[in-house]
This record gives sequence, structure tokens and C-alpha cells, in this order.
Amino acid sequence: MATERPKVLLQQHLCKGCGRCIESCPKHAITLGTEVDQASGLVPVMIDEEKCNDCGLCISACPEPFGLMREEYELEHPEHLFGERERPRATPRDVPPHDVPLPRCEPMVLKGNYAAAVGALLAGCRHVFGYPITPSTEGAELCAKLLPKLDGVFLQACSEVATVNHMYGASGAGVPTLTFTSSPGFSLMLEGISYMIGAELPGVFINVMRPGPGLGNIGPEQADIKLAARGLGHGNTHAIVLAPSSPQEMLDLTMLAFELSLKYRNPVIVAADGYLGQITGRVTLPTKMSVPGLPDWAVWGDAEHRNNLINSIYIDWADLEEHNRHLSAKYRLMEETEQRATGYRHEDAEVLIVACNIPARMAKAAVAELRDEGLSIGLFQPLTIWPFPIKQLVPLLGHAKRLIVVEASDGQLEDELRLALHKADVTGLEIHHLRRMGGMLPSDREIVAHVHQLLEVSR
Repeated sequence: MATERPKVLLQQHLCKGCGRCIESCPKHAITLGTEVDQASGLVPVMIDEEKCNDCGLCISACPEPFGLMREEYELEHPEHLFGERERPRATPRDVPPHDVPLPRCEPMVLKGNYAAAVGALLAGCRHVFGYPITPSTEGAELCAKLLPKLDGVFLQACSEVATVNHMYGASGAGVPTLTFTSSPGFSLMLEGISYMIGAELPGVFINVMRPGPGLGNIGPEQADIKLAARGLGHGNTHAIVLAPSSPQEMLDLTMLAFELSLKYRNPVIVAADGYLGQITGRVTLPTKMSVPGLPDWAVWGDAEHRNNLINSIYIDWADLEEHNRHLSAKYRLMEETEQRATGYRHEDAEVLIVACNIPARMAKAAVAELRDEGLSIGLFQPLTIWPFPIKQLVPLLGHAKRLIVVEASDGQLEDELRLALHKADVTGLEIHHLRRMGGMLPSDREIVAHVHQLLEVSR
């Protein structure tokens, strides 16, 4: 009487898909697999149970000791699939940054790019990477001149792609890092920015925006608002986007960018425009500067930090979903707590001009002239483009029923405004706009004329 053969069992998480069992099978019951096993990250073979007669030749051919067996085998420690890993011996200490006082000095007259560079140095940044691109290059040049005198490093990378990956490495070591770039270069950095967001690495990107698409020219434009607010590389990515309008704000918001970047372990974008990078203005330095610490998560290269890991890849899909939920919770916290705005004569205005960057300066001059005419006009100036400061705007809408978005782009700022209003369930507003592009900026005279025309039509 024939005895029944023990069944051949495939241990999928131990199979490397080498194919030796396929060649050994006389019944052609084994084929190459098509699905990745989530435990091993490899593609195991497949066995057709209808064809298999459990002869066991595949077991003899399998180079893995437990890939094919007659009985089920369960790993006690699945992590051994990836080799031994030393367990942490001690919890790394978190050394927070601290401030030191600065001696009082007279205000300086600085170009916008220089002001941002000085702000970075005062924020404790000593590692700057970059690739020259107009109209942002002066900021990198000043860092290259000053950093060697401050025990710092400026490295001109071979490209913007290399730049962002240098920043990834420096940030992974726990040091503040920065780059200056402009629109085409910023586009090249998006993959690396996505990696930094995924690995939860801080870093500050000064993007001195210029017109596009393509190379465009080197004039001023708010061409990258949608890119910075909605398109920071692949995946579910967001970063705080700060929008200065003067050399003073270039310095102040760059310093703030480093603070927020470390706070959330996330890149921060300072979105200036080409005109702002080049103009000069009066800048008052702060009364203190920051000395960086060493965060406990850093890969510093010593024994204390040797078991830290900087990583944005999750083989198991469930783990990646959980990581995305963690990032999304961080984004919601940013939205709730980091909305920033300022304004000019906006507290009682019946018509609000919404503008940021250099267009906000033109709008402020227009508001002053229109107020002299007795018109109830004000300026609402977002300092954060993302998150859009809807919490500061909504209280003003009790008296302001009409908004005019003034921008140097084809509605990119208005899109952020409308999305924020929609999410806040605000309806019934009149929204108008004045737009210039290609390096042309809306002038204060154009804004005044636009308001006059709008009010005349509404009478």
C-alpha cells in the first residue's frame, strides 16, 4: 500500500526567488513569483498545488535551509533576515540650542540676499551648500566669504541635486544647514526635499523666485508659490513657507526658519522674489544669536549616537502608512500653530488687499494714498503662504466683504486664499485680483487705479 508523501511547504519570507527549484521540478509546478513579500522585501516563487506531487526534489535544490520544507518553520526573530543589529547601549542626550547676547550695533544697509545670509549665521548655521543661480547668488557668496572665518563650511556643489543631498547628510548629523537657490534650481531639489521630509530632517531653503516656465528670465515673480505650498516632491509633503517683503524680514524670517525647522524636524522654505533679493534696505540686528545644540536623533558618529538611523524607506506598507499618519499629524499641528500675518490699516477696512513679498510693498503705498482719499482700504499680508493665515483673516471679514489679491503670478496666491476660505467654510466674499507676470510687478499706481475702477463699478 503506497504511503502519502509529506507535503512540500514554501516558506515565502525565506525564499529569495533564485529559481533553482524551478529547474528541479519535473512537473513544472513552480514558477517565478510576481508579488513582493513584505517580511523579506524579495519576490518568492509560486507553487501550483494542482501540479505538485510533493516529490521533494525542490527541497534538495533549495540553497536556503528553510525555504522549502516538509513542515512549517517560524522564525523566532524575523529581524535576523537582515543581519544582527547592535542594540542601543544608552539613550543619546538632547542638547538644545541656546542664545548668547550680541553687542549693540547701528542698523546696517543690506541687500536682501545678504540679510538672509546674516540671519542664517545669527541662527547658528555653519554649513551652507549651493550652486550659483541668479538672482540668489550673492547670499551664497557672502556665506562662502564669512564661514571659513567662523569655523564653518561653504561647499559649492556640482549641481542643485547634489546640493540638497549634501544638506541631507549635514542635517542627518544634526547641524543647521542652508542653501540659496532660485526657481529652476529649486525644481531640481524637490526629490531631495521629499527625502528630507520623509526622514524628518530640518533644513532651510532660500528660494529667490524668478519668472518661468523654463529658464524664463532673472526678474522678480512669485512663480513658485504653488510649488512651495503644494508640490514639494513626491508623496504627502508639506513645509512651512515664509514670505518676506523687506531686507529686515529676510533676516528675521530666515532666523525664524531655522527655529521652526528644528522644532518640527522638517524643511522650511523662505520664498522671496528676485527683486527682494537684490534691493537694499535698513536692517537692525537682533540682540542675541543662537548657538546650535545637538539633537538626540542625530547621526553624529560617536558611540552615543551610533544606533541612530536616518531613514525615509519603509518596506512594510503598514509601517509606511503609519509614518505618513505621523507626518500628517505634524502638518496639522503646523497649520494650527504656525499661521502668521501682518497688515497695514486693515483693522476696520471695508476692502482688503491681500499681498505678500514685494507686491505687498506696492500695496502698502497704494493703501496710504487711498486712505488719504478717505477710502476704507487696508492691506492683509500673509507671512506664511503655507499654512495660509486664515485664522488672522477671518476676524477681519466682519467688515471687509471685498478682497483684492495683488500678486506677481497667475493666481497662485489667490488659489491658496480660496482654498483656505473654503476649508474655513467662508462664503459670500467678492474676490478680485490684479496680476503681473514675467518679471513685471504690480505698481502702486496700478493698484490705486484698479481700486478706483472697482469701486466705481460697484456704485
